[in-house]
Amino acid sequence: MQRPRTRALVAAAITLAIGVALVVPAAVRAHGGSATDISPTGVVLSVPGALTLAIFLCAIWAWIFTSLDDTLVALLAAAALILTGALPADGFFATLGDPTIWLLICASIIASGVAGSGLALRGAAHLVAVARSPRALAHLVTAGLVVTAFAIPATSGRAVLALPIYAAIVAALPERAALHRALGLLFPTVILLSAVGSLLGAGAHLITSQLLAEATGEGFSFVTWLVLGLPLAVVSSHLACELILFRFTDRAERRAPLSVTLAAFTGAATPVTGKLSRGEWRALALLGAVIALWSTEPLHGISPEVVALLGALAAAAPKIGITQLGTAVKQIPWNLLLFLAATLALGMALTMTGAVAWIGDVLLSPVQQWGAAAGPAFLLLVIAVSLSAHLVVQSRSARSAVLIPIIIAFAPGLGVDPAAAAFASTAAAGFCHTLPSSAKPVALFARTETGPGIDPRDLFSLSAWLAPLMFVCIALCSFLLWPALGLPAFL
Repeated sequence: MQRPRTRALVAAAITLAIGVALVVPAAVRAHGGSATDISPTGVVLSVPGALTLAIFLCAIWAWIFTSLDDTLVALLAAAALILTGALPADGFFATLGDPTIWLLICASIIASGVAGSGLALRGAAHLVAVARSPRALAHLVTAGLVVTAFAIPATSGRAVLALPIYAAIVAALPERAALHRALGLLFPTVILLSAVGSLLGAGAHLITSQLLAEATGEGFSFVTWLVLGLPLAVVSSHLACELILFRFTDRAERRAPLSVTLAAFTGAATPVTGKLSRGEWRALALLGAVIALWSTEPLHGISPEVVALLGALAAAAPKIGITQLGTAVKQIPWNLLLFLAATLALGMALTMTGAVAWIGDVLLSPVQQWGAAAGPAFLLLVIAVSLSAHLVVQSRSARSAVLIPIIIAFAPGLGVDPAAAAFASTAAAGFCHTLPSSAKPVALFARTETGPGIDPRDLFSLSAWLAPLMFVCIALCSFLLWPALGLPAFL
């Protein structure tokens, strides 16, 4: 128990020292002393900027080295910014009314109604029942999980929705232990990798978009994220599916026939056979209409937030709705919303006070000596760091809150498009499979009582293969695919 405590104390001392080193020079300059807080190219770090940077470093330390809740840390950082005058109180409270917050609230209400209608379970049951081989079953499960990224705006919510499917498959195939083991890894892996297909797939996506908008004036729309992220979501999910089959089942297991009938789902809360119920038809119509409107925003001009609001009202409306507002509100991830608001405030302070510009200017001067290789090398480094960041910062949203402001500060000086670098980082952050505690979907399937669970050694083995595979996929997308789709890697 002493080593983690010692490590935390050392990290705290280092963080404090860095904070003092940043704040003191700015304070000296403010009182007429030496301007030692000037970067090599003349960018000055103001007192509010130094305070913001010190608070940001303290938040990073708390996220990595303490057991404090991530949202609590973010709110404490926001409160510190207000008390030190680095951020106006109105600026912080305004983040709670940000359109992104309301997009997530309304999407959660719609998702609650769709999940409660039984439509998702019925669709999954019929999809699984088509499979006649382990490979077909695995790829059908993968395809179904990719689709859920557009219906449920959180990876943990999708994992909860998928658990009954996994339990039914395990119960229907009692003698296929190797297949159980592979599927136990497949479900959370695909849930995490496929999230990149939708702007609402993870809270980290919303954080990235808003931090980018604060810094550059333009974030990602639902359509833009869909066009860029869906190809990676589909390809990486199915490649991971093949990798899991190859690593955790033998040839005989993959060739052995199987059959999962609809009878395996008879214990479900809602029936999966017979005609669609009235609630399921309503859920299908509502979900289809909302996704269609989100995907065609350039044609009608209605923002995704307004579409989500109208969809949420329709979902909770008497007689025509699919849920009750009080029930749906309880399903809203308020913890994530507060975290999102607090990190938006932190990002706002970093930009407004000039702290981000100062960081970028100070740290870029030696890197720029690399010449033409600096930009590509930086982009590859962003991908590598983002892939491995889950080992020190477990929350996906916290990782984006830490990395994206720094990436945005570095990118322009190296000739890299900040939007491209931020998107690559967020896509890479979807890889968080090394430890059971690295992501909530992995933890849920590791602890489930409806199957064999996940052996930590299997996770490590999978990660050793999946990490380089994801690095190659995201690098190819960054340099080849995304530029062709309208997101150039370089300025």
